[in-house]
Parts: sequence; C-alpha cells; structure tokens
Amino acid sequence: MVMVRALFVLMGLLSVILAPGLGYSESDSMIVVSPAKTPPDAPSSASNEKAAQISKDVSVPPQVMEKLSNAVSTEYIIGAEDMLDITVWRNPDLSKVVQVRPDGRVSLPIIRDIVAVGKTPTQLAEEMTIKLKEYVQNPVVAVSLKEVNSSNFFVLGEVKNSGKFPLKSKTTLLQSITIAGGFNPTAARNQMVIFRFTESAPGIKRLTASYDEIVLRSGINENFELKSGDTIVVPSEAMVVFPGR
Repeated sequence: MVMVRALFVLMGLLSVILAPGLGYSESDSMIVVSPAKTPPDAPSSASNEKAAQISKDVSVPPQVMEKLSNAVSTEYIIGAEDMLDITVWRNPDLSKVVQVRPDGRVSLPIIRDIVAVGKTPTQLAEEMTIKLKEYVQNPVVAVSLKEVNSSNFFVLGEVKNSGKFPLKSKTTLLQSITIAGGFNPTAARNQMVIFRFTESAPGIKRLTASYDEIVLRSGINENFELKSGDTIVVPSEAMVVFPGR
C-alpha cells in the first residue's frame, strides 16, 4: 500500500513538472512551480514595430546621397574592353582575369566563349554558374569589374587636350571641357556640337550648345549630361561662317 501511494505521489509531481507553459526551479530539495517567463532578450511585437519604424525614418547621410547622385547608372552594364575578375570558389584553375573582346565575349576554361556585353556582373555570374554545373559540383561564381574601359567620351577641336576620356561618373558638357583642359583662345565656344549615338535611324543625333548661353543666360538645359560614346566638337572661330560675312 505504501508503494502504491508513493507511486501516485510521484506521478502527480511529474504531471505538474511537465505541464505545458510552466517552468520549475530547484532550491533546498523543494520544487517551486512558477509560470514560464519570456526571456528578456526576446523582442516583443511592439518593439519590432518600433525598430522597423526607426529604421524607416533613418535618412541616408548627405555624403552617401551625393555619391549616389554622381552615379552614371543604377546597375553597371558590361561593355567591350572591360576587364573582369571571375572567381570560381575553390577552383583556382577556373578563376581568372579576362578582358571582354570586341565581339562582346569572354573565354573561360571548360565553358569556352560566353557573351558578356549587355549583361550585369550578377547576370553573367548566374549564367556561368549554370554552364559550370555540367562539369563542377555546386559551383559558386563571382564576377567583379576590375577595370572600366567601355564607357568613354571624346572631345575634339579647340581644347587644350583633345582625345578619349573615361566616363566613370556623371559628367556634364562643361565638365568635359574642363577635363579636356579648357578652351583654346581660338575656340568658337558658342558653337559646340555634340554627336550622340541613338537606337533609331540614322543612328547619330546632332546636338548644339553655347557656352555663353549656359553660363551667362538661362541655357542650363544645353549643359547636357554626357552618355557613353558622346563626341564633343569645339570648332575654331575660323571654321565658323557667320551670316553676312
């Protein structure tokens, strides 16, 4: 009989200890049952909402916005002559630095030629990953831009240093003249011509701009933001034919 009573007591204690939603602590051989508490580190729903609101209200620092506003595009598109650093994780033999050929392709071991022009580095990495799956188990490919060579503009004519210049950030017409060293004394600065490639026929658009209109008057719209491939021509005063002369 004593053993039966002890068995019932033990079963009762176990049912209390294992009851859902309850915790226990031991002290001086006594079992003290108390409701389970939420850990102090666990964030409540109210605190989550507050944190989300704070992160939403945090503004981007001005210096970051300035850098973003100077970006040519939101996502870089690979062009001919760009240098790419292609890394295949744990496969040094497949990792290499390559230059995009004039035909828009790059060559890699195993997968050979693959078109790179017109794609972002992420898109190219994803395509390479798919092709490598036929030969490598679980390949991880990363493509980074090592050197920008495809985005350029040209300045010709009456400037200090005519030639080809890289377009690595937002650049306006006046800034391009500064990059080229400024006007020569004989420059017809109010007769500048910009040739720009377009997708529609005939393929090249002709724009004109006047330095005096931009700087001294309200011709700020003539201070074009350059695009890759733009050619700025600054003629000499001797080349310009004025009406009546």
